[in-house]
Amino acid sequence: MPDQSHQGSAQTPFIAMREITKTFPGVVANDQINFDVYRSEIHALLGENGAGKSTLVKILYGYYRADAGRILLDGKPVSIRSPQDARRANIGMVFQEFTLIPALSVAENIALFLPELPAVLNRREIHRQIQALSERYELHVDPQVMVAGLSVGERQKVEILKLLLSNARILILDEPTRVLAPHEVVALFRVLDHLRQDGYAIILITHKVKEVLQCADRITVLRAGRVAGSLPRAEADEGKLVTLMFGRELVGPKAGRQKARDEAVPPLLELRGVETRAEGAETSLKGIDLRVYPGEIVGVAGVSGNGQRELGDIVLGMIRCARGKKLLFGEDLTHASIGTVRRRGVAFVPEDPLTMAAVPFMTVLENMALTRTWHYARSGGFRVDWQAIRSDVQDAMGRFGFSFPLYAPARALSGGNLQRMTIVRELAHGPRLIIASYPTRGLDVQSAIAARQALIQARDDGAGVLLISEDLEELFALSDRLIVLYGGRIVGTFRPEETDAYTVGHLMTGAEVQHV
Repeated sequence: MPDQSHQGSAQTPFIAMREITKTFPGVVANDQINFDVYRSEIHALLGENGAGKSTLVKILYGYYRADAGRILLDGKPVSIRSPQDARRANIGMVFQEFTLIPALSVAENIALFLPELPAVLNRREIHRQIQALSERYELHVDPQVMVAGLSVGERQKVEILKLLLSNARILILDEPTRVLAPHEVVALFRVLDHLRQDGYAIILITHKVKEVLQCADRITVLRAGRVAGSLPRAEADEGKLVTLMFGRELVGPKAGRQKARDEAVPPLLELRGVETRAEGAETSLKGIDLRVYPGEIVGVAGVSGNGQRELGDIVLGMIRCARGKKLLFGEDLTHASIGTVRRRGVAFVPEDPLTMAAVPFMTVLENMALTRTWHYARSGGFRVDWQAIRSDVQDAMGRFGFSFPLYAPARALSGGNLQRMTIVRELAHGPRLIIASYPTRGLDVQSAIAARQALIQARDDGAGVLLISEDLEELFALSDRLIVLYGGRIVGTFRPEETDAYTVGHLMTGAEVQHV
């Protein structure tokens, strides 16, 4: 893809945001930001957690209203006070969490988003339009298929088709590669390239610097609510972008590989023929045989919804085995409670910390005591040793290099700070086994490095780690062994050096590996 720098060009920006300022209580999210996007351009927006990226695009899409500043469309002032205003200005957005209705077909989902929905739906015409755009932009999907039966990559295609058929010309994509396998990322970038060639303007928000360097024409970096720099891709490299994001260079985690394992050492976790019964949106596990040994990180790769959550839940005791056995530390705990599993030394970093790891109205410090109340109880359980909790938390924050307020309610924290809080709480007391489910999701580069280093240190101290992640680069860097889940089954087991991301990616999606 050729680089298309507009610096020094007399061309009018398709969309221009001028001196945009937005404050929330105690926080300046955007501080006099200037941001331009041109036609036929992929413009990446980078920045650490809390840098102001999401706030800026939500102002552009009408979710927030700026306290000051203005927006120009083709050089003319435009008022965007709601998403409806944005759509009327031909601005569309694909969110991290898709907004499709699973019980409806592809065509029905798209029809609901059309600017002028007729009283009687002309299904044949909608199917024709979907198929025409599908062929033009390689967004192949059957208009008649129910969304519930689509893969994550296919649902993303439907979201993009939805915007195109609603006449959007400025497309905002928020972390679009977060849940995609490597070959799906390649396919998405090919789609974006075709859209760029047809004059669309694309704003790409991502934490993945390497992907930005693959597909973006220009890159703007935000830091602490302000523009730290904007440059064409030809002038950018990974080191320069990270320095702009943090004001300094960062050193990645030092992983190394597990030393040769003593065959006489028993596993910390052993699942023997474990199966579960699916309820609601769950995926049933089928014939899971898995061992995790001391001093080992076992990575679990898979597209969301293929049994990763259920695997973590079965270990923790949140769901029951329909068949098979679960042994923890040599003890049969197949039917043990969550409390029993916790007390044996199992830590859990969930994928959604606000709903799965925190009580929103309680302070951060109070949340820190929730999973070890017995440890901090005094006077027969009538008193809590808050000084001991505070001391443990501050010590762990110092070790991990994290910082967050202790007396704010959990609901007031950003997603990144909630994840930091959870990691500190779960790893502070030297657990024997760690179930880490998407531990770096939503974290900026600096915090992700610290989180990964914490897992490596726990492994080197003798703990076992079951690392569930959709980030194959992370899995390959940290894992001593790697398993692939698809449809609730283990479909591949490797040492990272024995395979590659494309082989794993095809197994993740149930596709045949294409050998050249």
